[in-house]
Amino acid sequence: MQYDPIKRSLGNVFNRTPFLRKVFYNLLDLLLLRAWHVHKELRSLQAELKQRGPAINVLDAGAGFGQYTYWLHRKHPSWKILAMDVKEEQVADCNSFFQQIGGTNVKFEVGDLTTYVNPSAYDLVVCVDVMEHIEPDVQVFKNYHASMKPGAVLIISTPSDQGGSDVHGEGEASFIEEHVRDGYNIKEIEDKLRSAGFSKVDARYQYGTPGKISWRLSMKYPIQLLGVSKLFFLIIPVYYAITYPIAYLLNWLDVSVKHPTGTGLIVKAWK
Repeated sequence: MQYDPIKRSLGNVFNRTPFLRKVFYNLLDLLLLRAWHVHKELRSLQAELKQRGPAINVLDAGAGFGQYTYWLHRKHPSWKILAMDVKEEQVADCNSFFQQIGGTNVKFEVGDLTTYVNPSAYDLVVCVDVMEHIEPDVQVFKNYHASMKPGAVLIISTPSDQGGSDVHGEGEASFIEEHVRDGYNIKEIEDKLRSAGFSKVDARYQYGTPGKISWRLSMKYPIQLLGVSKLFFLIIPVYYAITYPIAYLLNWLDVSVKHPTGTGLIVKAWK
């Protein structure tokens, strides 16, 4: 399924005012299980990052709608955040939004992660739902490593090879057509990050059994219906009113339990 046209449609709805944009970000934080996992990891690193001093520099690599930049901006208004994405229109929309809300510590730029390097600039790099879209992944990992200060940390969220991208067997296509790989083997991504120079790598599964069910309820089925007809926008509130209490409980379980396998990976790597 082509996901980008649906994302553009959502953007057209929620970009109309800063208030609607904030509502959109809050909805993404509630609905997206990956956001629950990423926020958990970011909270776990707060003490470590605090020791690096007040002037924390962050790269949001492949920022998309900017929801993780917004979350970091709200939690840490003193941090300086550069958010990078390849889509010019999306970057322009995000810059406009942050200017309207007074987010002077945030800047969005158009950039290519396969070539971008800013030597020893960042204390934290956040990379969510990006690496499954990039073929030369090791080069990007090397660029991250070169752009990080000593002791800095990288957080990656990406599909695993245990059914990531909703692929469960030979010959099945990814649910999201823009993906260049269906998912990472956990050892594969650990080895690639170490080969790029990272001294310590910690990877774990997300989207275990509860998360798989939640993802279908809160993401896959609504996206499929929106792909059929935009009229589904009219009944989305009713759909989520029925399904979200179940998805919320499933999200909580997925974040709270350690999974022996899962369709997603959360990876932390230190320089």
